Amino acid sequence: MITYLWLIPALPLFSSVILGLFGPVMGPRVSGAVGTISVGLAAVLAVSIGLHWISHPPTNSIYEQTLWAWITLPGFSINLGLYLDPVSLLMVLVITVIGCLIHLFSTEYMHGEDGYSRYFAYLNLFVAAMLLLVLADDLAVLFVGWEGVGVCSYLLVGFWFSEPTNGYAARKSFVVTRIADIAMLAGLLLLSTKLGTLNIQAMLTGAVATWSAGSLMPTVATSLLLIGGLGKSAQVPLQTWLPDAMAGPTPVSALIHAATMVTAGVYLVVRTHALFLLAPHVLDAIAVGAVITLLVAAFAGLVQSDIKRVLAYSTMSQIGYMFLALGVGAWPAAMFHFLTHAVFKALLFLTAGAIAMRLNHEQNIFAMGGLRSKLPLAFWAFLIGSASLAALPIISAGFFSKEMILGAVAAAPMPGLILWACGILGAVLTATYIFRVVFTVFLGPLKTEVSGSYGVRIAVPLVTLSVGALVVGWLETPEGLGNQTIFSRFLTPAVGVFHHLPVSFMIPLLGFAAPLLGIGIAYVLHRNGTWARATTTMPSKLTIFIRSGCGFDMLYDELFVVPYMTLVRVLRHDPVDSMFAGLQYLAIVAHRRLRAMQIGQIRRYASWMMAGSVATIAILLFS
Repeated sequence: MITYLWLIPALPLFSSVILGLFGPVMGPRVSGAVGTISVGLAAVLAVSIGLHWISHPPTNSIYEQTLWAWITLPGFSINLGLYLDPVSLLMVLVITVIGCLIHLFSTEYMHGEDGYSRYFAYLNLFVAAMLLLVLADDLAVLFVGWEGVGVCSYLLVGFWFSEPTNGYAARKSFVVTRIADIAMLAGLLLLSTKLGTLNIQAMLTGAVATWSAGSLMPTVATSLLLIGGLGKSAQVPLQTWLPDAMAGPTPVSALIHAATMVTAGVYLVVRTHALFLLAPHVLDAIAVGAVITLLVAAFAGLVQSDIKRVLAYSTMSQIGYMFLALGVGAWPAAMFHFLTHAVFKALLFLTAGAIAMRLNHEQNIFAMGGLRSKLPLAFWAFLIGSASLAALPIISAGFFSKEMILGAVAAAPMPGLILWACGILGAVLTATYIFRVVFTVFLGPLKTEVSGSYGVRIAVPLVTLSVGALVVGWLETPEGLGNQTIFSRFLTPAVGVFHHLPVSFMIPLLGFAAPLLGIGIAYVLHRNGTWARATTTMPSKLTIFIRSGCGFDMLYDELFVVPYMTLVRVLRHDPVDSMFAGLQYLAIVAHRRLRAMQIGQIRRYASWMMAGSVATIAILLFS
């Protein structure tokens, strides 16, 4: 079974090509079926491999499959090969299973839209690129998948390109992530130059044998790789593209900008964690940047009125928690939160899309209200997803993964407790902003009439993900709740043993209290009308500042965009271009002069020929 690993990325890639070539001829029904079934088959194959892996793990829990040689040069070669270990297997399962559910949801959500087959061609190409990224055994091949998901993100964010704002959002996401990718490419070139290979395992072995911890080379290399990861995962200071990327269809946001692509930076650090352990200062920077990101995004989420932008900022914040775990070396905790976040955030985005479908695609939460009885499926699905995002104790998956992170951070050396306190504050804010949405959308009077109905293609993904958001957290539980370590033991061959270090009883107690406090704050402010009044009064400068994501866009406009556009205007008539224009003018003038000599008089031609001959002889005689 495992020998068919190559089919997992090949199936969605093949269907993408078929849809791209023949989609308009197939029609919507067949296009949707081809796109969904191909990813579904990849998911079935991935689950089968996963079950076989658990019952009969390969030697050292590693399976390598070399497909063919890609680049062969003297002293350097790159093979197109696949590398499966517990980390990449986890990623493959999430990408294919959640991807299949989102494809199924999309077949109904996108019904009647222009470019239906084009949508599924893009979506399947993204899935194929993401699978190549996580299965690659070489950083060069990984980078191909990395760039592939970036291109697909651009295409899908700007899917409704007739709206100028959508095109702007797509270009913005593409440019910001490309800036980060240049740094990552520089890091790859540095590693290949210094270590002679980009094969991930050989590179890591060479790095550990060649460099000492804290030395310059691993610090520079990991810093460059980290910049690439920060851009893809929308972390400070390269996070500004993600909120605008909500311009794409909601299922796109669920798959690309919540469950898979934006966690690529987390995967990159975990995959190369042996290299990052040689750069402790970079790990410290990761942790500090993570708390800045999770707090900036959490505050921004408090004042958004668009339901998708609330979820976008929550994605930035939750990935901040993953990076916080990476910063203290808690690799299994980061991957566990990746798993739970993929489930509950996909659920929240799809539910938001399902709500918008019934409200004529309204996304302003203050235009909603009273939907609890009108949309019971959406209410329960969104409530379960919100509870998991808020890390509601015991009953939600997000609680277990977030507690695993905060426990590891609290047990870390100083400033571990400071970072933990920031994480607790972030947990309070998270519960506040997401239950602000719950209370505003589902309670109170009905503000917008509900129309239409849901089909099974909407219901099945919502119910499946709701169940997942309730149960996947029990794969790893703290002491007092079973002390289950299934998840961390599964990852042990890839990232090492994870120890739940002892902490003061106040650490888990405050972890329990933080989400409850946030929900209480959200309810009190809902009952006294604070949230509703905020929409009818002039927002303060502080609110505007926070709503914009703490002014990063304005800062970048002033530092980079405005000077660049000014330079473009100055160089519209480039002096270098003027020099070449002058050469062009001289050539034209010379042509006209020479053409004037062509008058058809043979005696004149003979005279010029004689004069030229005399001049040539004179030069030869006197030189």
